[in-house]
Amino acid sequence: MSQSEVSSALERSRRLGLLDDSKKKIQKPALKEFLKYALKFVFPTEPGPLVRGLPTAHSAPPLVSKIVAKESDKYVWPYGEGNVRGQAIEPLYPSVPDAAKKDPKLHQLLALVDVLRVGRAREQALALDELSMFMKKDERSP
Repeated sequence: MSQSEVSSALERSRRLGLLDDSKKKIQKPALKEFLKYALKFVFPTEPGPLVRGLPTAHSAPPLVSKIVAKESDKYVWPYGEGNVRGQAIEPLYPSVPDAAKKDPKLHQLLALVDVLRVGRAREQALALDELSMFMKKDERSP
């Protein structure tokens, strides 16, 4: 992302109440509400054709170990270096698969966000619980 894209995104997030006025602190209650109720409308997607890619949504950690899904129900971000076949899910931004491959924690968070975009009610509830736990862990970090 370019510096101007990041700056614009931070300003939009501040105006929405997702960041404080300094644009340095996340307003967690507002973010949770946005993720739960608005994300799927702002960043809609539907599973596409079978492609090779990087696992996302319930097909990636941390939910892959908690949700039993058929082989045909795997979701992936299309990615040439991916080693899993599944239904294509359009990533939030084109560079998501590259960034996720380099950072496992980021991969998990973005996969949980994708559950909120394409998952069923039970999967979404699990994803929200996982995201809440992550935010609580983050509060305890120095």
